[in-house]
Amino acid sequence: MNSIQAPAVDKYLTRVPEMVPAWQREEPVVWGTQDGPLNSENIAFYEQNGFLQVDSLLNPDQVRRCHEELDRLKHAQDLLASELVIREPHSQDIRSVFRAHQVSEVFSDIIHSPRLADMARQILGSDVYIHQSRVNYKPAFGGAEFDWHSDFETWHAEDGMPLPRAFSISLSLTENYEFNGPLMVIPGSHKTFVPSIGETPAENHRTSLKAARLTIGTVDHGVLTDIAQEKGIRQVTGPAGSGVLFDCNILHGSNGNITPFPRSNIFIVYNSIENKLRAPYYAPKERPHYLADRDFRVVPRHVPSQ
Repeated sequence: MNSIQAPAVDKYLTRVPEMVPAWQREEPVVWGTQDGPLNSENIAFYEQNGFLQVDSLLNPDQVRRCHEELDRLKHAQDLLASELVIREPHSQDIRSVFRAHQVSEVFSDIIHSPRLADMARQILGSDVYIHQSRVNYKPAFGGAEFDWHSDFETWHAEDGMPLPRAFSISLSLTENYEFNGPLMVIPGSHKTFVPSIGETPAENHRTSLKAARLTIGTVDHGVLTDIAQEKGIRQVTGPAGSGVLFDCNILHGSNGNITPFPRSNIFIVYNSIENKLRAPYYAPKERPHYLADRDFRVVPRHVPSQ
């Protein structure tokens, strides 16, 4: 198990006035050595590429109950009036509902499930807590695109996450076709930290979460072109119930959805308990806790019954 501490001087410089060189990652991608749900081939692929597709993370009954929850949340008036709900940039359709593990018992059971949490502990080499969770609707006929970015760049700059020792799981609740705006990743890009240009505005999250085209926290097009030409772009498709694990620093984005087929998913971020948030590195103040939880409550380990 690794125990690397954040350096006294921040090396993940970002939100700069002009482009500075990208930084080659020194920290591990896979921090743990203990056994877990992922086999050695899975771990090797994830370490090299920064993502891993996994089949059948949810069974058909779980998918059905999740769809019922998606519909329930769409009609929960107290929730709809809260800041946990983000609308699409060009309509009043729901884009995301945050704190999925707190607003829904169905989603909470999945997010705290032993299989997912054990994957997180296996990769991150420690106990974990939920940094963020949400459900994304990506509605038919208008689900907007989301620009290329690294999650860690935002979590470091605006939330104070010291090191890239977090990862995400996206669980598909609908079929992910190549044409309904699936996740796109650049394999191997997780090993390079690309700074973003521009100072973080106050309350940046109020516009960035709803925007289709990011202005802060995105990747310079010239840099992105060079990385994509070298490493390629991969679309992540698959049936409902499948999922994808991806490193917090991998470059990713998605196209808009103009098809009749929505693309809904549960998005979970697990962070190492040894990588707790500090004060933001490059923002005036910390973001709301539904975006970056500072409770640091460890996901309990499953103890088999005797």
